[in-house]
Amino acid sequence: MMPKIVENKLIEEFKDKESFTRQDLFDFYHNFEPDLKEGTFGWRIYDLKKRNIIRPVKRGLYAISHKPGFQPEVSKELIKLSKSITDKFEGVRHCIWETEWLNEFTQHQASKRIILVEIEKDFVESLFYELKDASRNELFLEPDDKTIDFYVSESDSPVIIKKLITRSPIAKRTENRATFYTPLLEKVLVDLFAEEKLFYYLQGSELMHIYEHAISDYAINFTKLFSYAKRRDREKEIKEFMISHMPHLINDIIE
Repeated sequence: MMPKIVENKLIEEFKDKESFTRQDLFDFYHNFEPDLKEGTFGWRIYDLKKRNIIRPVKRGLYAISHKPGFQPEVSKELIKLSKSITDKFEGVRHCIWETEWLNEFTQHQASKRIILVEIEKDFVESLFYELKDASRNELFLEPDDKTIDFYVSESDSPVIIKKLITRSPIAKRTENRATFYTPLLEKVLVDLFAEEKLFYYLQGSELMHIYEHAISDYAINFTKLFSYAKRRDREKEIKEFMISHMPHLINDIIE
């Protein structure tokens, strides 16, 4: 491990930069260790990431970790729903979240609230019937555009049940003795873009606001975001959207 004084100098050197390259980091260390070996340097990077001093922005590009990770508050209703899921579908990959989480990013506070529950495709129907008994909300199973137009849009607090796309960016959480999974911010941003019909009231200038504030305020792993966007066939469009509306936030990140 490097002496604390060098670590502090590293933070000072790079903290105001949106991002910096692996080569920038190597050049910095080279000033203190002229005969630094590549293998030792690899361990330096590993150690800095492990201790959350730097975070990967994309392959070979890093930033100082002064931005927090997105950890929204989970409502009692979401915890209750998640307990129903984990009790009956223990060990099955799933994730649960609600659009109220986005209020901190939007221009206007939406009166509508959608709860999203995603689970491995073989369990989607079983989950729907399970939650029918456990939830007082209106439930919709993989709603198509017509159902969204006629029914979901009329419901104040619908619960949408969908299949979880493989390798979706999700994370385990424990609240009130309930352990469940929630999507990472990278997944939420892509889903909002990819499902404009479902999230119809969060499009246009609202979507721009959400993206700008999310990228400005929280640590985003763009490799993860674009990899998931690619799985949803939206990588090109999301990159174009970012370049058009927030180029100042994604300098060096998108080629």
